[in-house]
Amino acid sequence: MMAAAIRHDWRETLPAARGRVTFDAPLGASTWFRVGGAAEYLLRPQDDDDLARFLAALSPELPVTVIGAASNLIIRDGGIPGIVIRLARGFGDVAIEADGLVAGAAALDVTIADHAAAAGLGGLEFLSGIPGSLGGAIAMNAGAYGGEIRDVLDWAEIVGRDGSINRLSAADLALSYRHATLPPGGIVLRVRLFAHPDEPVAIAARMAAIKANREASQPIRARTGGSTFRNPDGHKAWQLIDQAGCRGMVIGDAQVSEKHCNFLINRGAATAADLEALGDAVRARVLAETGIELRWEIRRLGVKPGGAR
Repeated sequence: MMAAAIRHDWRETLPAARGRVTFDAPLGASTWFRVGGAAEYLLRPQDDDDLARFLAALSPELPVTVIGAASNLIIRDGGIPGIVIRLARGFGDVAIEADGLVAGAAALDVTIADHAAAAGLGGLEFLSGIPGSLGGAIAMNAGAYGGEIRDVLDWAEIVGRDGSINRLSAADLALSYRHATLPPGGIVLRVRLFAHPDEPVAIAARMAAIKANREASQPIRARTGGSTFRNPDGHKAWQLIDQAGCRGMVIGDAQVSEKHCNFLINRGAATAADLEALGDAVRARVLAETGIELRWEIRRLGVKPGGAR
């Protein structure tokens, strides 16, 4: 449950929403790590207009956090204060066009790749190897298997904290390695991606190769959160972690994967604190052994028990 130190009673002043608003909503079970506390308030808006109106009327004093599929995320054990917004139904449609597609921010990356493949559109196969939803992929310029969002993005529609909706180009978002410059408080609503006609058999073969590579090299059937650290310039994070002797390292019930040591695993009873402590211990050992500082790729949100951030 939510830590008492960060609980505030805004229920009387929250704007009306057609979607669902839940107080003290558990989040841990919906994350890929299966850890973490509750959202002080959780909003599942019904559609773009519902979200825009809610944000426009929301007090600026109330913090807002957006989560998607929660695949590359640690929610701390003390929970997330303020409003957590999760896009689901109404934000996952995919529409095929002649030279690309338009998809809602809640559409899973693999679903987008599947839709494109079924329509004979190539260039989006790399998305089948990225866990998570499209909104998160835009926010961090996700990439894998030789492709990244900035290679295929036409535009993204984004709602601001003031409720305004604007369409921004890839250039507007200044996409770079694992980074996008969204407007302050901006939430991705939908996206248009470029693609090109290709033979469905060839597309399917490339996606099958990505799937086989992932299954062979990553702990995809474990409670994990994807790549933990960004690759430093000129280096691979997993190689640095291995070099520092961290493969298989354990804190509590959190472990550095034996299969791919840039992945952390919840062996069953880990807490968010275990996972974060393990990640920080890996960073410290890599810095001591190699002089290179690893930067988190996994987002860590919320507060620790007792209210510390």
